[in-house]
Amino acid sequence: MASKPRNWSEPAKTAVPAGFFERSFVWSKTVWNVLEHSAAYLALIATVKVLVVTVLLSLPLTLAPLIGALVTFAIYANDRLVDRAEDAQTRPARAAFVWQHRHALYVTGALAYGVGVALSALGGPLAFGLTLLPGVVWLLYAMEWLRVGATGFERLKELPVVSSILVSLAWSIPVVALPIAFAGAPLTPRAGVVFVYFVLTTFVSTEIANIRDIESDRASGIETLPTLLGVDWTRTVLYGVATLTLVLLGVGVTGGTIAPLTAAILSVGVLTLVAVLSLFGRLEDRADLTILAEASPLSVFVAIAIVTGL
Repeated sequence: MASKPRNWSEPAKTAVPAGFFERSFVWSKTVWNVLEHSAAYLALIATVKVLVVTVLLSLPLTLAPLIGALVTFAIYANDRLVDRAEDAQTRPARAAFVWQHRHALYVTGALAYGVGVALSALGGPLAFGLTLLPGVVWLLYAMEWLRVGATGFERLKELPVVSSILVSLAWSIPVVALPIAFAGAPLTPRAGVVFVYFVLTTFVSTEIANIRDIESDRASGIETLPTLLGVDWTRTVLYGVATLTLVLLGVGVTGGTIAPLTAAILSVGVLTLVAVLSLFGRLEDRADLTILAEASPLSVFVAIAIVTGL
């Protein structure tokens, strides 16, 4: 039997397998769950941060972004393992994933840290020391070694505000200094402005994560800025830190330390954090808002890509 001739005036129909979109959605969700629960997405964000510093400081591309990714994954994967008991109450899905894949996380975390530290030696003693810094701080931050009189604190992680400042410094120092060390470039006032920028924005994103955990922290007796001040006052304080960051960029421009375009690009990250803060109380899913805050450097990278035509 002759086939029916095609009417070329009609667009060709592309057959989509039944269930294709459903399977794609399930696959994408599975991949994202692995990235989120294992902390691999934080490693990607760390890579972006170091790339942003590399571009804004006009440094050559080195191994620094890769090292940043490896060390970040190693530390946060181990942090997931240490906090598994707490996460069982507040993040049961993540706790279940960590328990199921605990051996893989131990092994991959150890390998990532070992490879990252080994690669950092290629950049010299300074790069090597900067790579070790986050791991050393994490040991001081997360492990139960601190007992401050009758205060009840056993970990620096439990000290309100101090823990967020410590995290901000521990990550911002290598993010800015590691690519400089690898490139053998001098420290400049511009690098100083970028460093303070990352300290302040990391502080904001860290306290946003504390807003997410406010109910569980109160139930556990853990004191954070949100548990002490409440969500509304914490949001006001963080708006103030964001404003301070914009003022810093403005002072840098007027003083000739950074170019107006650099300030504009970095401002995108600050405005992203402000937008996330404004959504608290309007959107119920605080976990998604926390991830958006952590991913604010991606908006800076996108701005760089648009401006430079990458």
